[in-house]
Amino acid sequence: MAQSSLLSQTEYDRLKAYIVEKVTRQSEGNAVSGQVYEQEIENWIKQIYATTDVGLSENIREMLFYEVKAELIGYGPLQPLLDDVQNSEIMVTGPNQVYVERNGKLVDVPIQFKDEAHIMRIIDRMLAPLGRRVDRDSPTADSRLPDGSRVNVVIPPVSVDGPCITIRKFTIMDYDMQQFIELGSITSHIAEFLKACVVARMNILITGNTSSGKTTLLNILTSFIPGHERIITIEDAAELNLKQKYTVRLETKPSGVDGTGAIETRELVKNALRMRPDRLVVGEVRSGEAMDMLQAMNTGHDGSMTTLHSNSPRDAISRIETMALMSGLNLPLIAIRNQIASAIDLIVHMERLSDGSRKIVRVTEVPRMEGDIVTLSDLFRFDQTGISSDGKILGEIRATGLRPVFTPRLEVSGYKLRGEIFGG
Repeated sequence: MAQSSLLSQTEYDRLKAYIVEKVTRQSEGNAVSGQVYEQEIENWIKQIYATTDVGLSENIREMLFYEVKAELIGYGPLQPLLDDVQNSEIMVTGPNQVYVERNGKLVDVPIQFKDEAHIMRIIDRMLAPLGRRVDRDSPTADSRLPDGSRVNVVIPPVSVDGPCITIRKFTIMDYDMQQFIELGSITSHIAEFLKACVVARMNILITGNTSSGKTTLLNILTSFIPGHERIITIEDAAELNLKQKYTVRLETKPSGVDGTGAIETRELVKNALRMRPDRLVVGEVRSGEAMDMLQAMNTGHDGSMTTLHSNSPRDAISRIETMALMSGLNLPLIAIRNQIASAIDLIVHMERLSDGSRKIVRVTEVPRMEGDIVTLSDLFRFDQTGISSDGKILGEIRATGLRPVFTPRLEVSGYKLRGEIFGG
């Protein structure tokens, strides 16, 4: 290739494709892996670039090497987006549409794939480490990246506009309770109250809409579980990052190509109860496992926690009722409601607001049954007062003045909470 300090985009792409092809051929038959393989790839990239006699500036050369390496052992055009900490989600719809979520807003990015076959190579690279795959007969799949980011894939014929990738980046490790307070997602008073509830073994349900921060809050709350307790976690894709020594992590398993071999959340919940858990933490309940979770909370596994998609605490109760009916136990609705009122102590509801912020907007106690209705009492509630000129939601979460019925249980555990926490 002719020497040039400046390349057009077409020439740059051609040079990148040339190096990718040469390194791919060079690496065939080399049985190396891990860090050794990565170092070999870097050396081959440099050697092959040197043979092109193209004189690029240092910055352009480093970018070229980075992009070639991403094509060979990373996630191609998506790698820079994954490396950018500002991106919370990455979405691909066909070869020509890629956009991300930044600060709660969708933003287009100037990145494209060559064609659908290029996207499929990246999809295969994402799914292969967990033994998962997609094809026309099984066109959807869930997986996770090595850093814990969740990946959902949909391909034709289900996806009309080409292969779709949705990546929710793993960010839980970046937050602790103090950072959650500084972000404005929670107040120090609520944080103090929730810590007391966790230590005192209250059963807590975290609810909210999609991408509202439910799993992040769950991860923060689990950090308050005493280190001497045995914790069993159950998730679709392992995200929780518990530091306690006596933690056992379980993960669901999808069915194989023949449609058999799936291990669902409900089976893992039942199995976990045979593993002597002090606490059961379920990433999310979606179906009949809700009934098994209620029974676990009612049979000596106090302090258990889970999350649930819902629009409000009242809606969460209705969803649990529906999911419990899906368990196949054929219980009357009044019996299920009694189980709910007896099992759940507290509902913490989060919302992703219109300005992209994520906040706790309700902290609600489940005190008892009145007739055939599960009663709810708001302890804290977010009151929106308006919208600022730059689109930010204005308001604050305030105590309602009510104290929880389970206050004596908190005091027995050593938490005599100050009156100002509850507005008293």
